[in-house]
Amino acid sequence: MRRKDREITHIHTILDLVSECKVCRLAMTDGGVPYIVPLNYGYEYADGALTFYFHSAREGRKLEILKRNPTVCLELDGRGELVEDANPCAYGYTFASLIGTGNVEFIEDTEEKIYALNRIMKHQAGIEAPFTASMADAVCLYKMTTSDFTCKIRAK
Repeated sequence: MRRKDREITHIHTILDLVSECKVCRLAMTDGGVPYIVPLNYGYEYADGALTFYFHSAREGRKLEILKRNPTVCLELDGRGELVEDANPCAYGYTFASLIGTGNVEFIEDTEEKIYALNRIMKHQAGIEAPFTASMADAVCLYKMTTSDFTCKIRAK
């Protein structure tokens, strides 16, 4: 990271950001061409690694790309606010962001699918839900675990 003065390494501060954000961007490569999608997510942190859980329809371009090349980059950001100044060259923007890399793994086990759906619901809505096996099997669930992530903040 070039701006070490903006790097955040305290895990509680990082997890606060992950908790605040509701959408991340998942970048992948489709035959050498970048492709990025915004996704809602659920997450957990254990043993120095963040695991992000996602769900989607059971078919589509994103899934075809991920099956061919599961290597991804994830980005999330928040806390944005315009910083004004009398000098237009001194304008800026506050932010906090996280970038991580890893591989997507498709979840096939029904119990793990229900677990993933509940991580998503817990993060997005603050609840756990009584998902059934048929509900879990009706969607595609996948996860990305990364210990290769950085967090950066620019405050006022």
